[in-house]
Amino acid sequence: MPTHKKIAIVTGGGSGLGYAIAEKFIQQDIETIIVGRDEDKLATAKEKLGKGCHTMSCDLSNLSSIPGLIQNILTEFGQIDVLVNNAGINMKKLFTEVTDEEFQRILTTNVTAVFAISREVVKHMLTRESGSIINISSMAAQYGLPKVIAYSASKTAIDGMTRAMAVELSPKGIRVNAIAPGFIYSDMTAKALDSDPERKAKVFGRTPMGVMGQPTDIGEAAYFLASDAAKYITGVVLPVDGGNSIGF
Repeated sequence: MPTHKKIAIVTGGGSGLGYAIAEKFIQQDIETIIVGRDEDKLATAKEKLGKGCHTMSCDLSNLSSIPGLIQNILTEFGQIDVLVNNAGINMKKLFTEVTDEEFQRILTTNVTAVFAISREVVKHMLTRESGSIINISSMAAQYGLPKVIAYSASKTAIDGMTRAMAVELSPKGIRVNAIAPGFIYSDMTAKALDSDPERKAKVFGRTPMGVMGQPTDIGEAAYFLASDAAKYITGVVLPVDGGNSIGF
């Protein structure tokens, strides 16, 4: 049954940026459903995030499972106010070695699943004439990065979808925006950069602020875009990157 609290879905919310977004939402008293494939990861996240966190296990690349997932959430929670499309996969491989299947697999998870879950959520949001959808883009859509051709294609598609969705849905009360994270600190990125001094120098050389971002920076941006503070903002791709996308 509908609640006075906002209800949010964060895909890929069990770790990384998705976890940071879910954490911020829960701190702000938004009931948050984290969706992911790995039940153990979801359970660990729920334990840390506390009672405002709920989990739903779903492999979003299995597109036919998405309508049922959203129906289950609506049955249990009565409404969906915010959808954060954060789940995504990447693969580093030379352009000529990427197979059709590998390319397609990344597009299915990063683009088609985002479309499919958004479509199902929007059907509900239209009945209430309100809602906020936040897509997670990437620096790979702002400039060219080597060895991530499928990922780059997928994130550029996300930017285009964000604008197209915003134009079509905003007259009906649904705002659609994206966040393009720059280099955000994690044990994995720190290790990767420490083992590759040349790449590390390049990253910091073109980031005017000269430091990596924190996952909480993405959480703050997502909360802003989801909140009434951003009620007149739609169709933007917001870089949260210390200036990386405009750095020289």
